[in-house]
Amino acid sequence: MRPFLLIAALAALSSSPAMSQSAAIPNAKPWDQPFLPPALAWDGASKALLRPASDPWASAFEQDPAHDFSPDYADTRAWFDRLDKASKLIRIEQFGVSPQGRPIYAVIASKDGKAFDPKKPVLMVQAGIHPGEIDGKDAGMMLLRDIAFYGKDGLLDRVNLILIPILSVDGHERAGPYSRPNQRGPRIQGWRNTATNQNLNRDYMKLDQPEMQAVRALIVKYRPDLYVDVHVTDGIDYQYDVTYGYNGEDGAWSRSPAIAAWLDATFKPAINAALEAQGHIPGELVFAIDDRDPKKGLSDGGLGERFSNGWGSAAHVPTILIENHSLKPHEQRVLGTYVFLEEALRLLAAKGGDLRAAIGRDSALRPAEIPANFVSMDAPASTRAFKGILFERYDSPASGGSEIRWLGKPDPQPWMMPFYGSRPTLQLKRPTAYWIPGYRKDLIERLRIHGVVMETLTAARTVPIEMLRLHAPKVATATNEAHVAISVETVTPEPRHWVFPPGSVRVPTDQPLGDVVVLLLEPQSSESFFAWGMIPEVLNRVEYIEGYAIAPLAERMLAADPALKAAFEAKLAADPAFAADPDARLGWFYERTPYFDDHYLLYPVGREI
Repeated sequence: MRPFLLIAALAALSSSPAMSQSAAIPNAKPWDQPFLPPALAWDGASKALLRPASDPWASAFEQDPAHDFSPDYADTRAWFDRLDKASKLIRIEQFGVSPQGRPIYAVIASKDGKAFDPKKPVLMVQAGIHPGEIDGKDAGMMLLRDIAFYGKDGLLDRVNLILIPILSVDGHERAGPYSRPNQRGPRIQGWRNTATNQNLNRDYMKLDQPEMQAVRALIVKYRPDLYVDVHVTDGIDYQYDVTYGYNGEDGAWSRSPAIAAWLDATFKPAINAALEAQGHIPGELVFAIDDRDPKKGLSDGGLGERFSNGWGSAAHVPTILIENHSLKPHEQRVLGTYVFLEEALRLLAAKGGDLRAAIGRDSALRPAEIPANFVSMDAPASTRAFKGILFERYDSPASGGSEIRWLGKPDPQPWMMPFYGSRPTLQLKRPTAYWIPGYRKDLIERLRIHGVVMETLTAARTVPIEMLRLHAPKVATATNEAHVAISVETVTPEPRHWVFPPGSVRVPTDQPLGDVVVLLLEPQSSESFFAWGMIPEVLNRVEYIEGYAIAPLAERMLAADPALKAAFEAKLAADPAFAADPDARLGWFYERTPYFDDHYLLYPVGREI
């Protein structure tokens, strides 16, 4: 729909007496979104956290009468600069620059000064990786203000806090009332993708974007004991306002089982109790199988390492993905986030030593096989009680089909929902090390940013390794995150003595990030550099042979090699299309001559077994 037609349609909806309660607001604005389901009434105790608009340290969110506003980049930075100058507990650290030249910064709260006490756990909170989902920024401003001036400085006695208020700063500034139609506030929202049209929450492994390279370097620098990534979800309506999750929840398989067990036994019960005490309804992070048929079931949303929670599990960094519910008001979501973060600080102060021990146990794991390429299970793993919202179905003249209408009332009966977990479709063998040729400086640099330990050659070295021959790789027909994906199901190892020039690296897998290394460098892994289409040169074949040369050569080969002749005849019998294709037949022989390009489909990263 053209923008001016959409605006006209929204204005018409706002004036229609048949619409929901938001349509009855006088002088309704486009951001009132009268097409959204009714919001549940809420009056949680956490409203007491709000400072009055007259308070000199009230945030822009608090100063707004409706608590439905989030300040822009300049005003946010000015507010934090003022806080930095006024409190010795607060400092600002720039750690990156966006594609459009904006500084990316963190706000650090500590009683230690610039050098953190290594005995203190570190909580890192990231907001605005999707800038329209900005609850963490507004909650963080309130919490840091209260730490600085309103009696909560004791939270820093045994913990340090790092807040990234806006990670995708360019997307944050592509703001307007039409960014997120499925979300109730704030009324001006940032854009989901970056200035280069990238979704940063798909970049945790490949590290394409400067924002993600910068935040990964910050993580390597400060080694957070807990990493909280704050989002706002889409999807179906339900009663929960703060949902969150992590890989390995409820005893499911995890690359970091000790961390998951700590989160299950210690973190989740305390967080849920704190939220409930403040009038919030916490829930596990789940996704509907079918938004049009909400009772069909729930899934875990996948375990991919391109997302924060999947990467955290592979890197052994305890990572929580918060997905506040998009249909709850911005005020409710922000206050729930505040309660979550405050309780996380208290937990780290009291139980951080146990979490560090769990991190140590997981970081020492060196599994011989690494499950990969997870997909949803075919059958439910369990059944879960779910706090749903009443709904009805109606025939839509717009869609021509049956649509769902949420009624804005809690269903008094819990829904018993089938829950579908994830299963791996591939088991990767863990080699001793990988060898990357020096000319692939881009891949080497990405591994360095991850924090991977490697040896760099200063002189050429001949290495006995295993190279992988790729069979029938498939190139995607559409782009994904500015890449053209390439998949390969079958590979054949070939022993070689390979010369690696100076600048090449040996990457051992006997290190805490060894699982990340395997997932990035095995071409069959869906999270690998190869799968993202970053090593396309291996698909290019050079040199060829004319028909007038290969035909007589092939005839000599048939006469000289009975086994080759038998294999050729079997191929003809089994594949009529091949038998009828002269070029394919001659190509079959060419591949079996020493003239054929030996590097064609030979993956250039070597494996040390």
